[in-house]
Amino acid sequence: MPCHAKIRLSPIIYPLILLAAAQNASPQFSRITRLGQPQEVAPIERPDFSIKIPRPEAPARGDYLVISDSQEADGAVRHLRGNVTIELYNATIKAESIDYDEDTSVFTARGKVSYRNYLQNEIVYCDSLEYDSTTERGTFHHVRGFLKTKIVARPGLLTSQEPFYFEGVSAEKFADRYVLYDGFFTDCVLPRPWWTMHSKKIDIVPDDRVIAHRVVYKLRSLPSFYFPYFHKSLKKEPRKSGFLAPNLANSNRRGFMFAVGYYVAINRSLDATYIFQNFSKRGMAHHVDFRGKPTQKSDFNMIFYGVQDRGVTQNGYFAKAPGYSLLGTGRTAFGNGWTARASINYISSLAFRQQFTETFNEAIFAQTYSSAAVQKNFGNYTFDLGFSRQENFEDAVKGNSIILRKMPEATFSGRDRQLRSGALPVWFSFESSYGLAYRRQPKPEGTQPAGFYQTSQFSTRATADPSIVTRFAWGQFRLVPSFTFHNAFYTQSFTGGRVDSVNLRRTAPEVNIDFVLPTVARIFNRKSFLGDKVKHVIEPRMNYRYVSGVNRFAQTLRFDPLDLLSGTNELQIGIINRLYSKRGDTVNEVLTWEVFQKRFFDPTFGGALIPGRRNTVLAALQLTPYSFLDGTRGYSPIVSILRASPRPGLSLSWQADYDPRFHRFVNSTLTGDVRINRYFVSVGSEQVRPSALIAPPANQLRTTFGYGDPNRKGVNLGFSTVYDYRQGQLNYGVGQIAYNTDCCGISFQVRRLDFGTRQSDNTYLVSFSIANIATVGNLKKQERLF
Repeated sequence: MPCHAKIRLSPIIYPLILLAAAQNASPQFSRITRLGQPQEVAPIERPDFSIKIPRPEAPARGDYLVISDSQEADGAVRHLRGNVTIELYNATIKAESIDYDEDTSVFTARGKVSYRNYLQNEIVYCDSLEYDSTTERGTFHHVRGFLKTKIVARPGLLTSQEPFYFEGVSAEKFADRYVLYDGFFTDCVLPRPWWTMHSKKIDIVPDDRVIAHRVVYKLRSLPSFYFPYFHKSLKKEPRKSGFLAPNLANSNRRGFMFAVGYYVAINRSLDATYIFQNFSKRGMAHHVDFRGKPTQKSDFNMIFYGVQDRGVTQNGYFAKAPGYSLLGTGRTAFGNGWTARASINYISSLAFRQQFTETFNEAIFAQTYSSAAVQKNFGNYTFDLGFSRQENFEDAVKGNSIILRKMPEATFSGRDRQLRSGALPVWFSFESSYGLAYRRQPKPEGTQPAGFYQTSQFSTRATADPSIVTRFAWGQFRLVPSFTFHNAFYTQSFTGGRVDSVNLRRTAPEVNIDFVLPTVARIFNRKSFLGDKVKHVIEPRMNYRYVSGVNRFAQTLRFDPLDLLSGTNELQIGIINRLYSKRGDTVNEVLTWEVFQKRFFDPTFGGALIPGRRNTVLAALQLTPYSFLDGTRGYSPIVSILRASPRPGLSLSWQADYDPRFHRFVNSTLTGDVRINRYFVSVGSEQVRPSALIAPPANQLRTTFGYGDPNRKGVNLGFSTVYDYRQGQLNYGVGQIAYNTDCCGISFQVRRLDFGTRQSDNTYLVSFSIANIATVGNLKKQERLF
């Protein structure tokens, strides 16, 4: 199963000052020193394990081949002298002299000895060796060697292509493992490695794991950490129960933070992680991550996070937000076309999220949505039985949120099925649903706001929407008309500001005509910075839509966009410009510009529109996600969507709504990204300036810029900010600096959040990465800038 790699370390990592004291009190530390150059050692060469060495003439198991300058026999002992090479079925031994006892199958090698195992990707140098070719056991003296590195590419983990290098006074080889005595290992570039791990005894099983006790971690020969126990998995998908490295951090609003955790591999299909965290100013936090893959076609992941908040005084008022969050995903396949999926996103309050989340985007996201569904696909038909819960928070006040729930809802739909072919083809499709729904309007705790209402716990809604589509063609011109009969039934309705049990029926016919116009294209055979050739394509669009019969729109309860259907008589006109570039045999779409507008021939939308307030109907929502209806209108804003990527590393996206009524852009979202070599810049602007009856204005600027990447050697810098022009304050700011060597790196990050209930919160984070082994610290991978 795909799992996070876990490095089992001791429950306590001593700082450098404690290690220095322990070194003085423990003489065994002083004996673990870098070994001097032995006599008659073979020249050490860094192997390239990515290249597989062919051995077409390798002997069979139990046999061996000998190459030497001279050979002598003394009974069962053969004396081989001068440039000796022994070829075994899985390995090669080289030395100046080798004695072989045919009775015991033992090779004794001396002088510039090297041993290479091709099956386990290892090479060992030593001054002498005793090796039993039958049991594949051996003893190496004054040993140095390399093991193939297991590269686990994961976000936040520094990687290196260097093989593991080890040295020791001696080593024992067993059939499947090595035991290194008085030695160290590293994966840094020699001869001056940045870090080494020293131990009296290191147990290595290639492609499996490394275990060591009483380990001293040295950084540039300076003792820096002490691990009573160290375990590193070399498996492709490592899983081992054990303690996680403790984390330390500091925040001016939450105080000194300390965290310790434990990971348990329950079995091959299940694992769990528990992390305890203590905030000196706020209280205790608990993190539980439970994952599983019971079968090949099913898996799940559940994450619980809760805080027992004592509260803290912020800017003169007392802030307290105990609570919890629950995130989860799961899927399974039952067979015969039946599948099930679930997604859980629940928080106890928005105040809890704002106080204890670590990311800005999550903190400002005021909506949660959870769903679970069982689905069956058969032919052109789909059956779905689902449960869902959605909560939209108005602010951080408890209870001030809209709750929508479906418990459950069954849907049955059929894709387009051709009923008639020929010059006038006909297709039929349908969508239907039956569900028990619930809606509750905002009700802040301790208040009874005007306009508050809620439905019964199980308010029934049923819908049926059959549709017929045909097509007319004249050359490159296509006319695609369709007719849909919208039917809906509700057991409750909204009348006089309250919900009553009066049934509501809606029967609304819809006529939709899609005009598919010919495209216009031109090719420019002139080389430019875009490529060898450029092709410009113009695609005109036109769609007419008419809906009638929605006579009780204001009395319809709103559970999802299906309930926003209103009467309309509209024509949408648009044009799409596309630029394609060709460089060699590669074609890319470098620019797309879409422009649309709707004309409304029924400015009241069948009587659904109420002047002087914000209105949301399906006809407007299908054009732009921004509201613009605060009164009768004969036309919509002009919607422009521009996307450009003229060169690798350069992209631009701009979505804007220009309203001719106000002669200005009422909504604008602009994002630009540039990356040149190691430099990167991202700028985003979000401006909202609608009518005062719809929403207050908003204007935010987001920036991210820096130099470097996660694995680059040297200094890497990154900064990210979110500035609110309307409030005149910096809502979010983060700066990160990292320094990477060829085999380790350290990162520092300073983060500031200032919005909502999270006022002037500064946090200081640090992490230390050992290439291909682990990252220790409180700077999580999802919180890094690179």
